[in-house]
Amino acid sequence: MSKLFIVGIGPGSKDYLTQKAIDTVKNTDITIGSKRAIDIFDKLNEVIILNVKDLQEKLNLAVDLAIEGKKVSVLSTGDPGFSGVLKSIMKIAKDKNFNKENIEVIPGISSLQLAAAKCRISWDEANIMTFHGRENIEDILDIIDNGKTTIALPSKSVKDMARFLLTNGVDEDRKVTICEKLSYEEEKIVTTSLKEVMNTDFSYMCVMVIYFEKYNIIF
Repeated sequence: MSKLFIVGIGPGSKDYLTQKAIDTVKNTDITIGSKRAIDIFDKLNEVIILNVKDLQEKLNLAVDLAIEGKKVSVLSTGDPGFSGVLKSIMKIAKDKNFNKENIEVIPGISSLQLAAAKCRISWDEANIMTFHGRENIEDILDIIDNGKTTIALPSKSVKDMARFLLTNGVDEDRKVTICEKLSYEEEKIVTTSLKEVMNTDFSYMCVMVIYFEKYNIIF
């Protein structure tokens, strides 16, 4: 029976990989994902590596293979429904008349959830936003001053996000926490001011937490 699994693999470390994800991938014919995602699993059957440049091509291939009767797992960093591949695959499946009842989503732990946990934030009381793949990030200006903490996935880099906020009049002393490479050995969590983000280099693997208050340096 053809089946397509969209598997959330968490923020990247095996420590946050669910048993359901492990069992699902182990029992599928073909697993499709980035090399970083593939590497956290052991003893896979056939593997197809994807990258940013051929993402849409490989997602189309995943649906085609499922139509042919294969059991296919597509790995999605974090949770498939939040800046993951769920939306893209559902559109492709609809275009190819692949029955959505043959698609199963395995949820994973989002990096935003982990960031909220690390910062001890109740994330049902925060603004949760993602700007992955978006050029227009002006939406954040509508909620940045509503009294809640904002947890965001930047479009490109945290420095670009900080520059945008500063250019649009957000206080340079606004308190922010940058959660970088969450769950990895190189994990780093830095609390600072918005202006200081401009003077610090971070990787692209970051979650940005923007508080409502100013940053106060404690000596």
